[in-house]
Amino acid sequence: MRLSVVSLLSTILLPVLVSAAPLQRAVDPGTVQVLQFAFVLENLETKFYQQALAKFTSSDFNTAGFSSADIAIEQFKAIQFDESSHVSVLETTLIAFGQQPLKTCQFNFDSVLKDVTTMATVARLVENVGVGAYLGAAHLVQDPRVLTAAASIVTIEARHQTMLNILQSGSAIPQAFDIPLLPQEVLAIAGSFISGCDLGIKANPALAVTNNGTIAIGTKLEFSSAALNDSRSNFHCQMLVGGAPFSISLPIENCVVPDGINGAVAVWITSDDQPLNGGAVDRASNAIVAGPLMTFIDSQQELLGSLVRSGQNGSSSVGGSDGSPGSSTTTVNPAQASSILSSLSTSATSSEATTTSSGAGATTTTSSDAAAAATASSSGAVSSSSAPGATTTTGSVPAAVGGSTGTPSPTSSPASPGSGSGVVVQGLSMVPMPTSSA
Repeated sequence: MRLSVVSLLSTILLPVLVSAAPLQRAVDPGTVQVLQFAFVLENLETKFYQQALAKFTSSDFNTAGFSSADIAIEQFKAIQFDESSHVSVLETTLIAFGQQPLKTCQFNFDSVLKDVTTMATVARLVENVGVGAYLGAAHLVQDPRVLTAAASIVTIEARHQTMLNILQSGSAIPQAFDIPLLPQEVLAIAGSFISGCDLGIKANPALAVTNNGTIAIGTKLEFSSAALNDSRSNFHCQMLVGGAPFSISLPIENCVVPDGINGAVAVWITSDDQPLNGGAVDRASNAIVAGPLMTFIDSQQELLGSLVRSGQNGSSSVGGSDGSPGSSTTTVNPAQASSILSSLSTSATSSEATTTSSGAGATTTTSSDAAAAATASSSGAVSSSSAPGATTTTGSVPAAVGGSTGTPSPTSSPASPGSGSGVVVQGLSMVPMPTSSA
């Protein structure tokens, strides 16, 4: 099936890419640079998945909390196949344009292929950055045919992104828009994986978060970068989510993850308080000191994620944004989830339903709900929320990773009681961080 897709790509996409610029016609430098940049990034993704799949076994995926190692491995293999196909098409296109593909780049993922948990987190980063890279470079492409063909690649990268959000127990589609990233911003995040080649792009200084703990709503972020000096009095952190017209600008000494965020967040450090433009074309770079880094704030848990992954620690605490107590979160296997979903559907029309008030909201249960919950609870696998107004089934909170030197920073800013959980990743500076327990 996937081989037929490659054949179709070769017969349709390649002619579209090359027909606009025969070999005898000059190609605009912007288009060539974007194609070379995309070629290197697709190689990075391909090599990452190849090395990960060669290293980790089904047992490693089970240890990482996946309910079915086969499901996870199947998806990683499918993604790797797509990335390899993208590499082949981009290479052939560059040659057709009379350009030599940049093949001298070396890729090193040793520090992030320590275990499946870290690998899956970095895979999520790689795909989000890949989507942002295509979006942020679109305005540099002059040829409309090349731009259309590139769009057919970025839609696939976005599907990879959704699958990896699910595999990390995050929201499948956390935002209605993605974050565009300029080439120099992409290299600030992914550049530390790449060596041995010159892309002709000066990367922004890399930025890392040094918090030792879960990154969540209410967490005060601490930063490390070679570009940061001791005097930070006028520096500001800039947080940008997909679709926002401008970043959220906060003094660096009070850079607290605000309420209402779910999914990917890009973070920069600037020398003034002016928000950065959400659009890549109009984003001023003169005040950027370092970054971005990318963090994932998984404040809205979904049942789908809990079906594929149980998490590492079995349970953790997720609080509401109003400071309400965190909900006790454990996990369900597919059979138990089906039973719970069936009982929830039945409860909508059941005449046996009873409602009791609790605090600001109400919890509704039925006899069938109770039976399903009791069955799941007896095996230590039911998930319920004690926040006001709801009884929900959720997945475990993924562990956070961060750090700038390979070791946890002694500086820690714990999340507030009413916080969602998240992960933060930046380049090779990654250390597993413990998930807070209930």
